[in-house]
Amino acid sequence: MEDFNKSRIMELPRSVVIGHNALQSIGDVARDLHLEGRGLIVADENTIRIAGEKAESLLTEKGYDIEVKLISEATMETVEDISNFIKSKRISFALGVGGGRPIDIAKCSSHRTGIPFISVPTAASHDGIVSSTASISVNGRNKSIKTHSPLAVVADTTVIASSPHRLLAAGCGDIVANYTAVKDWRLARLMRNEYYSSYAAALSEMTATMLVENSAAIRPGLEESAWLVMKALVSSGVAMSIAGSSRPASGSEHKFSHALDIVAPGKALHGEQCGVGTIMMMYLHNGDWKMIREALANVGAPTNAKELGVSDEEIIEALTMAHTLRPERYTILGDNGLTRDAAEQLAKETKVI
Repeated sequence: MEDFNKSRIMELPRSVVIGHNALQSIGDVARDLHLEGRGLIVADENTIRIAGEKAESLLTEKGYDIEVKLISEATMETVEDISNFIKSKRISFALGVGGGRPIDIAKCSSHRTGIPFISVPTAASHDGIVSSTASISVNGRNKSIKTHSPLAVVADTTVIASSPHRLLAAGCGDIVANYTAVKDWRLARLMRNEYYSSYAAALSEMTATMLVENSAAIRPGLEESAWLVMKALVSSGVAMSIAGSSRPASGSEHKFSHALDIVAPGKALHGEQCGVGTIMMMYLHNGDWKMIREALANVGAPTNAKELGVSDEEIIEALTMAHTLRPERYTILGDNGLTRDAAEQLAKETKVI
């Protein structure tokens, strides 16, 4: 009998604060985590006004010296710029205040420089709020970069509920993607003997189920809706941390989304694309794709090409090239992908085109 030698590292947030006026606790959270020295807030022009200035004031009241850097793009050049700033100013911890870009930049640059960061989302648009990966543009293409999980998450549902509902609906699309991501992961275990965590997979699926079962209750401007979606996004991020990769929440539907980024850049949000991708990939898995479609419609997320703002041809092109992205990640698309005829039939059968 062979000696037991399995070993895994799970990196999880130490503190998660979600709820009404949660931002008020940011100073106490920093003190409870024993953070010292100078802090850095990374935000953009909108999020600094929405929550960044308040966070700066609250941290200053607790005796912290806070620097602020505004970013406009989540590129590797921006990561290098913020990393150099952290080193030159001797920053001890960072806060990413925003939707996607500020959090990804804070996450990536803090990881590079070896300092902790706190995630302060202003919208519930994707599960990167809690995950240990960052989406960074490298040479014009978005790349998923391994970083570290936030030391803490402070999600103020008052702020999140006041953000455009489209962002919350996009977050729902990113959550339902867990269904097909886990199915792809199981397939990869069978076909490629890939590492698989039953615990992470179960948590991921439970999160998606919770969202789908409550989809009819998710409405614009409701703090309870923001609360529900944020809890699901945090749970999804924890599943990825347990797995040590994005496998529990990213599969063929994400490949489709990344392909659509190339074919039709800037036309739809990441979560919106993932949601539509999940409808089609669930069909390929012989799953309940109509359930996914209905849940997305309930929350006001796109379910077809027209609602995404892309053409039928762009959907088909993205489907046929999706398998070429991240080829090391095995999914229902296999190694050879879909033919044009198969892609067109899939999109028509699921009413995406």
